[in-house]
Amino acid sequence: MRLALFDFDGTLTKSDSFMAFLRHSSTKSGFYINAIKFLPHLLLWKSGFIDNSEAKRRLVGLFFYGISRSEFEKIALSFSAHIDSLIDPSRLKLLLDHKERGDRVVIVSASIECYLLPWCKQNGIELLCTKLAFDDDIFKGEFATPNCYGEQKASRIKSYLNLAKYNEIYAYGDSAGDDQMLALSNHPTKF
Repeated sequence: MRLALFDFDGTLTKSDSFMAFLRHSSTKSGFYINAIKFLPHLLLWKSGFIDNSEAKRRLVGLFFYGISRSEFEKIALSFSAHIDSLIDPSRLKLLLDHKERGDRVVIVSASIECYLLPWCKQNGIELLCTKLAFDDDIFKGEFATPNCYGEQKASRIKSYLNLAKYNEIYAYGDSAGDDQMLALSNHPTKF
């Protein structure tokens, strides 16, 4: 049996879907106001005082704190319809070639489930990603799962899949956040 693991942003896409989602979910002025509010957190992250996951949690909180689950899912579903425009056709062909060969295909992404899941379901692809927590159906700025980045990608893969079942494992990524996932593979590709 063969398995193909794909990162999403920068691997399957030509640009960052998360930033596109943030732009899609707010007005132009709202986007820039939140981006300015995020600057201190960005500096903390770039200086090494907070990690990638904490920076992302704070960014998502700035944009969506207090939103209802239903409103958030409506925005996410609306954005999901635009994901095809972000996809690199040659990388999508690579993914579809794996599917046509009968390989099990799983996207492993730090992106947020709410907008990736509809696209993955539409394309018959499994998904491991970051999930948001809703308290009484209101987003309070927390993740339900750890950010699916770096070591967390490898951990999520190992808990979701029995890797011993696969005699060939392909993995595709584009950043340091994919290195642990690529290390699980006997056919790693870093773009």
